Amino acid sequence: MVQVRNLLLSYTKIRLIDLLLMAQLKKCSELIYPHRHLLSIEDLAQVEITGLLDLADRAAETNREISKKRDTLRGRTVINLFFEPSTRTQSSFELAGKRLSADVMNMAVKSSSVSKGETLIDTAMTLNAMRPDILIVRHHAAGAVELLAQKVDCSVVNAGDGSHQHPTQALLDALTIRRNKGRVEGLTVAICGDILHSRVARSNIMLLNALGARVRIVAPSTLLPPCPERLGAEVFTSMDEGIKDADVVMMLRLQRERMSGSFVPSTREYFHYFGLDQEKLDFAKPDALVMHPGPMNRGVEIASSMAENSRSVIQEQVEMGVAVRMAVLEALSHHLPDEV
Repeated sequence: MVQVRNLLLSYTKIRLIDLLLMAQLKKCSELIYPHRHLLSIEDLAQVEITGLLDLADRAAETNREISKKRDTLRGRTVINLFFEPSTRTQSSFELAGKRLSADVMNMAVKSSSVSKGETLIDTAMTLNAMRPDILIVRHHAAGAVELLAQKVDCSVVNAGDGSHQHPTQALLDALTIRRNKGRVEGLTVAICGDILHSRVARSNIMLLNALGARVRIVAPSTLLPPCPERLGAEVFTSMDEGIKDADVVMMLRLQRERMSGSFVPSTREYFHYFGLDQEKLDFAKPDALVMHPGPMNRGVEIASSMAENSRSVIQEQVEMGVAVRMAVLEALSHHLPDEV
C-alpha cells in the first residue's frame, strides 16, 4: 500500500509539473505573439517576428521526422476560405492544420453562395455561425481580410489580400534565408520583378527591414509603384546594378491578372533585361541564394537553369511554408478560448 501511495504521489507530482510547464509555455507564447489575428507584417514587432521564426524552426525539424503529428489543435476547426486560385498556400495551410491535428475544411468559393451574389460580410457571418476557431482567408481586394476579421469571433490569418499583404510568405522567406545564412541582419536582399502588383514584395520589405536587412527593389519603371522609395528600399531599374553583391536574389512573377494595360513591351524583351540568368546572377555574391515565391514563369522572370541551380532554395521555401504556417496556427491557438 505504501508503494502504491508513493507511486500515486510521484505520478501526481509529475502531472503537476507537466501542467505548470504547459501553462508557462502558453504564457511565453502569448508574450511572443500577443495578437488574436495575423493580418499584416506591419502589425508585428521584431521580437514577435523572431518568436514566430523560432517556433517555425522547431516545426521544420518536426516535419523531417517520421512522426510529424502533434496534438496542438486537436478538437479545433480551421477553415480555408480562398477567393483566388492557390496551390502552394492553400495546401500548405491545410497540411499545417492537419499536422497539428485540427479539423480542416477547404471551402470551395466557386460552388458556394458567393457565386450567387452573397457578399463577403454575409459569407463571414455564415461561417461565424459555424463556430470555427481559425479562418484562413485569401481575397482579391486589399483590406478585405481585415474587414472580415472585424465581423467574426474567431482568429483570422491573411493568406493574401490583393496587392496589399501576404504575411506568411514573408515569414517563410525570412526563415529560409536565416536557415541558409545563419542570420538576416546585415544581408543585402534584392527583390526583382513586378513590385507594383506584388503583396509579397510589400510584406518582405517590411519584414526584412524589421530584421535589419538592406533591401533593394529592382524593376522597370512601369512596374514600380509611385514614390517607390517610400517602401523602405533602395530602388534600381537595372538588374546588373540592383543585384550587384547581393546575398539574396528574390524573383517575382509578372502578375498579369492584376494588370490593366501593357506594362512591358513583350515577355521576351522583359526576360532579356529583367529575367534572371547566369550572366545576371554573376553580379551577385558567389554564394547568393536564388528565391522565388511561386508560381514561376520560366523564361519570363527566371531561367530554368536558375530555378534548378545549386544556389536555388525555391523548394526549401515550399517546405518552410508548412513550418511557418504551423507556427502561426500554434501561436494563434494560445488565444483561443478553452471554454464556451
